[in-house]
Amino acid sequence: MTSENGNISVPSANSAVARPKPIIQGWLSLVGRLFSRNAATEAVATSVHFHASPETVWQGMLSYEEVPVSPPFLLRVLLPNPVRTEGDKTCVGADVQCRYKGGDMVKRITVVERPHLMQFEVTQQRLGIEGCITTLGGSYQIRSCGDQTEVVLTTNYRGHLRPRYFWRPLERFLAHQLHRHILDGMRASLPRSTRSAIAERSMPKGIAPREATCTTSQSRFHR
Repeated sequence: MTSENGNISVPSANSAVARPKPIIQGWLSLVGRLFSRNAATEAVATSVHFHASPETVWQGMLSYEEVPVSPPFLLRVLLPNPVRTEGDKTCVGADVQCRYKGGDMVKRITVVERPHLMQFEVTQQRLGIEGCITTLGGSYQIRSCGDQTEVVLTTNYRGHLRPRYFWRPLERFLAHQLHRHILDGMRASLPRSTRSAIAERSMPKGIAPREATCTTSQSRFHR
């Protein structure tokens, strides 16, 4: 939704378009109203490797619409669960509708560099958690790594709950869980021969070889 001055607006959690939400999400929404809006932008990125070419992975990103697997427990409890996407992901300026259980989000495509980069901004968020988190945008980066392809899914957001040092780790953990869930759906759209999914990587002792690499960053002007 765009206001008269051209700025992107995000409906509030108590607006008329807000969807019904589970008890825990409703409680988080109420807690979020106690805090002023946070201006600092943060980013969370999750990286996985596929045994497929960048072009094949790109086609998988474009073709997947429904996430076929059940999300992890904490994701089901604390966040609206992604169900499917609708819209053209190949055209700059196109709107993609992301359906969630209990809400929806609209992403506008801002950059397309086939088969390596797709960036988007969030123009509408109606998930019932706007008092806690406002999603700003993100990107899919696809790059060749030898005989594998690395996919980096990034989300840019503002977290409003304070103190930030307490809430930020939970936000990042849930973002990584959501990323993995989405990438699982993307993997399911690939040809069967490439679904062996995440390639084994060199990781610190004690981390399972199928674990995705997760990175986080944040604005230095956070509170």
